[in-house]
Amino acid sequence: MKINENFLKIESSYLFSTVARKQREYQQAHPEADVIRLSIGDVTKPLAPVVIDAMHKAVDEMADEKTFRGYPPEYGYDFILDAILKHDYLDRGIELEKDEIFLSDGAKSDCGNIGDIFSVDNKIAVCDPVYPVYVDTNVMAGRSGDKNENGLWSNIIYMPCTAENHFTPDIPDEIPDVIYLCFPNNPTGAVATKQQLKKWVDFAVEHHSLILFDSAYEAFIVEDDIPKSIYEIDGAEKCAIEFRSFSKTAGFTGMRCGYTVVPKKLVFNGTSLNPLWARRQATKFNGVSYITQRAAEAVYTPEGQKQIKEILSYYQKNARVIYDGLKQAGFECYGGVNSPYVWLKTPDGYTSWEFFDELLEKCQVVGTPGSGFGPSGEGYFRLTSFGNAEKTVEAIERIKAAYKK
Repeated sequence: MKINENFLKIESSYLFSTVARKQREYQQAHPEADVIRLSIGDVTKPLAPVVIDAMHKAVDEMADEKTFRGYPPEYGYDFILDAILKHDYLDRGIELEKDEIFLSDGAKSDCGNIGDIFSVDNKIAVCDPVYPVYVDTNVMAGRSGDKNENGLWSNIIYMPCTAENHFTPDIPDEIPDVIYLCFPNNPTGAVATKQQLKKWVDFAVEHHSLILFDSAYEAFIVEDDIPKSIYEIDGAEKCAIEFRSFSKTAGFTGMRCGYTVVPKKLVFNGTSLNPLWARRQATKFNGVSYITQRAAEAVYTPEGQKQIKEILSYYQKNARVIYDGLKQAGFECYGGVNSPYVWLKTPDGYTSWEFFDELLEKCQVVGTPGSGFGPSGEGYFRLTSFGNAEKTVEAIERIKAAYKK
C-alpha cells in the first residue's frame, strides 16, 4: 500500500488548530487568566428563533412515520433550492436554473472538493494572503509543486494583496487555469467593486480560465457598488463557480449548510462542468439532513430575514468597535466595513506569530497571525467580530491600554 505523499508536504496542523493549541497551553499555564478569543471566524449568537422553530417542526416530522424522511435528494429538496434561487438570484436580476444549485454541508467542503472534477495538471492562482483551504487542498491533490525557501509553492501562481494595491489582486502575467477569488475577503476584509470583478471575468473568458468565487461573507456587504454575487457581472456564468454559506449569514457554523452554483454554460474542452459536479456529489455525498434544510429554508422567510439581519448587525457593530479601537491605539488597519474581519499591521519589528504571543501575554487576547494565510500575510494580524459584544469591548480596551501611545 502506498500513501498520498502530497499530504507530507503540508503542515501537520491546520492554522486554526495551531492557534487553538497555543491558547490552550497558555490557559493551562495561567488558569486564572480571562482569555478573550477573537481568532477563528466562528459565530457566537444563537440561531434565529424562526430557524429553531423550523427545526423543532422538522424533528416532529421525523418522529412520525407518515412524515418521516430518509435520504434527502442528492442536491437538495426543492423547497430550499426554490428559496435560494428566488431570494439570492432571481430577485436580484440574476438568471439561473434550479439544477445549477447544489446544496452541501458548507462552503469549506465544496471549496476543497471542487478540485475532484479538475485535472491535476491545472495551474491555480490564489490571492496572497488567502484562506488556507484553497492552497492546502491543491497541495493534497498534487497540483502545488514544491515549496521554496520563501514559503511559495512552485506550481501555484501567487497574486500578492498588499496595502499598495488595497488588498485586491492584480491580474497575473502568467495565465492560470483556475483562479480563486474571495470577496469580501478572508482574511483582509477587502472587497471588490463591480468594475474590478468585470476585469477578472473578462480575463477568464478571454483565456478560458475558471474563477472559483467564494462569497461566504456576502451578507456583510453594506455598500452599493459591491456585488454580492459574481453573476451580477455579465459573462460570469461562462467562467465562474460560486460558493455560498449559511455559516456566517445565519449562524450555521455548527449546523453545516451551504451551496455551490455551477452554471451549465461553464464548458471547458467541450464538456460542461455542471454534470461533472452533479456526478461527484451524487457519488461522494449523501446530502444535507432534512432538519437542516428546513432550518435553511426558514432563513428566507420575511421573519427569518429580519432576525438574521439583527444578528448580522450585532457582529457589524463589533467590527466597528475593533476597527475604531485599534485606530485609536495607533494601529494601521483595514476591513471591518463590508466584512466581519479587521486586518491590522503588526507593530514595527514584530512577526505575525511574535505579535500573537505578545498579545496573548500582555492582553490575554487571541487573534490569528497573518503569516498563516500566506507569505504576504507576514507582518499582519486578523481579528474577528464574531465574539461576544461585551468581551469584544473588553479585548479592545486591553489592547488600547497596552499599545496606545
